[in-house]
Amino acid sequence: MVARASGEEPGLLAREAAAALAGCADDPRALVLACRRLVERQPASGPMWWLAARVVAAADPETEAWLSAELLREDPTPAVVAASLPDDAVVTVLGWPEQVTEALRRRGDARVLVVDSLGDGSPLVVALDRAGSDASLVPEVGIGAAVANSTLVLLDASAVGPGGFLAVTGSHAAAAVAYTEQIPVWVVAGAGRVLPPRLWGALVDKVTALGDPWDGDWEVVPIELATAVVGPEGPLSPADARESVDCPDAPELTATGSG
Repeated sequence: MVARASGEEPGLLAREAAAALAGCADDPRALVLACRRLVERQPASGPMWWLAARVVAAADPETEAWLSAELLREDPTPAVVAASLPDDAVVTVLGWPEQVTEALRRRGDARVLVVDSLGDGSPLVVALDRAGSDASLVPEVGIGAAVANSTLVLLDASAVGPGGFLAVTGSHAAAAVAYTEQIPVWVVAGAGRVLPPRLWGALVDKVTALGDPWDGDWEVVPIELATAVVGPEGPLSPADARESVDCPDAPELTATGSG
């Protein structure tokens, strides 16, 4: 059920998957097959790759599954982002970003331009207005104008790896406009989002194989367009963020064969 789920937030889905993996932890072959099936069905979820890698390589997979779920549940990144936002910020976001939304709810005083990516913008505007933010809905065609009238762009990363990050479609355009306008771009990458090279490459291969890039929900954005990567440890340079990998580069998840 977890493998087949669609439309769920990456962090939430990985937490649900942890319980499923804990249930088959005493059968090594079943565990490997389950981990491979999860990343095959949820290729765009950085936390799913992170969870699967930690569990499949652990000496005690059941304990590791529950520990990983707790790290995702207690991730301080939204609070870190909220505390780091400049006063009087005008922020552009896209769609309904899992980590960024919680940060903006905590802050409650930002002016937010919500680009209606994937049709998720309107409900986010309502939610942010209820939290006290001044939120405005921007059609996708207005993404460049929204960024140009912002003081900060917050992009929610499902995964970060060598050379890039995976984010909702439209993020590449937003980051490129911000770069040319010299507007800071913060990539929000909480627990389970920063992946080692092998897993990042496998994720990118699977996501790009899903279909034409202009029809996808996700896109890979060059990390050079980011000013900072914000995670549990606070804002870091992209280079320093890549050093914060805390899962193995598990070959079990990328080996060819049946699964």
